[in-house]
Amino acid sequence: MPSTLPDGDPVPADGALPPASLKGLGERPFAFYVHVPFCVTRCGYCDFNTYTATELGPGASRDSYAETAIEEVRLARRVLGDAELPVQTVFVGGGTPTLLPPEDLGRVLAAIDAEFGLAPGAEVTTEANPESVDDRYLGRLRETGFTRVSYGMQSAREHVLAVLDRTHTPGRVPRVVDWTRAAGFEHVNLDLIYGTPGESDDDWRASLEAALECDPDHVSAYALIVEEGTRLAARVRRGELAAPDDDAMADRYLMADELLGARGLRWYEISNWATGPEAACRHNLLYWTGADWWGVGPGAHSHVGGTRWWNVKHPAAYAARLAERITPAHAREVLDDEDRHVERVMLELRLADGCPAELLDAAAIRRAVAAGLIEAGPYEERGRAVLTRRGRLLADAVVRDLT
Repeated sequence: MPSTLPDGDPVPADGALPPASLKGLGERPFAFYVHVPFCVTRCGYCDFNTYTATELGPGASRDSYAETAIEEVRLARRVLGDAELPVQTVFVGGGTPTLLPPEDLGRVLAAIDAEFGLAPGAEVTTEANPESVDDRYLGRLRETGFTRVSYGMQSAREHVLAVLDRTHTPGRVPRVVDWTRAAGFEHVNLDLIYGTPGESDDDWRASLEAALECDPDHVSAYALIVEEGTRLAARVRRGELAAPDDDAMADRYLMADELLGARGLRWYEISNWATGPEAACRHNLLYWTGADWWGVGPGAHSHVGGTRWWNVKHPAAYAARLAERITPAHAREVLDDEDRHVERVMLELRLADGCPAELLDAAAIRRAVAAGLIEAGPYEERGRAVLTRRGRLLADAVVRDLT
């Protein structure tokens, strides 16, 4: 699989960071992301860095993956030195992390705890496909210290799942959510996708209602993006499937906000709704508010103190570098003040709490308020720029104007 990673600047073999990026280390929240790049099959819409068994080739395997990831955790400790860095959140994503035994996921978590220490009450999440877990698996996973599970539900309609190349049946989701609760997990997220070719408004409403029937405390709803290089993109290009319609996407977003809100889930980020602050994904909030995090795994991205880097993509190349005690980082970039300012605005403006108005162009804010894109109350009373519902639909354009 050819690399599509950005070129960036070279990274020292030992992974050392610029001294300026280490300044203030420990004053910002710190988190780990762990990428597990394995899938049974490749979904037609997915462009994530994932590999089926036939794509792996020699030099990498599921069996040895946990130990390889642990080696990168140890590398992170060497690079970051002796700074006190209690880990606030750990998020294991993929791929399908739950293709690994729960004990392997627990070993990686234990290594993070041993090297850095988990903060009291740390949030520990794994993604999972509904068909990749059962009640026994979830019980063992909870025993290792995981606190939260995020399921890729996507849709409750079989014909929509078929277009997405998802292999689970709609009836599987309520069962796994019940098992998850029984295993002792307090927090459960369901991921949904809207705008799939062939999906109707009724299909989307049925998916939202089916998700709500499971009584999750968190729902994520994402507009389908047709990514170049995917099977879905090829089918759209050949005319087999219609491209997602922007107006329909907007209507589906509004439907989601209405139905989820009516059942007590409030938006706290453009694509995320939760029953309250305790149910919000704390890991993602750290991304959106400028924290530091170390990304473990092939293709994983990291950020510490304004330096961002990304690992080599293939699991075999990743494992080979760590076996030689060489950083798996492919390249990096050091963000300047302007880059960091724009990124802060772009991310914080996605949040229900908005971003400080002092970071933005005052005339542009006034225009956005007059156009109904920014809430007048938070701006006038608290000096915060908060998107209206219409502003959320046009968030990218609003950010461009405000910066």
